[in-house]
Amino acid sequence: MRRQREIVISKYYPQILVALQFGIIGLMIISSDGILSAGYPLIVFALGVIIGIWALSHNKLGNFHIQPIIREGSELITTGIYRYIRHPMYLSVITMMSAILLSTPTPWESILLISLVTVLTLKAKREESLWLDHNEEYDDYIRNSKLFIPFVL
Repeated sequence: MRRQREIVISKYYPQILVALQFGIIGLMIISSDGILSAGYPLIVFALGVIIGIWALSHNKLGNFHIQPIIREGSELITTGIYRYIRHPMYLSVITMMSAILLSTPTPWESILLISLVTVLTLKAKREESLWLDHNEEYDDYIRNSKLFIPFVL
């Protein structure tokens, strides 16, 4: 019985993480006063957008998935921002949502951002375990890059 439960959880784990991610983002947006009227939070938000565009410009459409899974035929990308960090799209989301926290600095927004970072870290770790099984070069890539923040983390 326990093994069956683990299989079901494993099967739905990627969808659960995505649902949590978007649920938290939605809560942050709904509870925020908005960033468009803010000064430096708007700059931080724009930085997050730029990071996302940079990442997308080095990735191929269909090479990535919103769920922490690896599509058939996916290739390891190690150019552009991927040269420095393994999950730039997550950094993009974290940066944009940090801008919301900066524009509406409440304990609730702080809890939501910490929750979002936790969910994205779980997604990243899931993807990395799959990539390690999928691609022999990924172990070297881990040693030569950071998870989210270039040269730091």
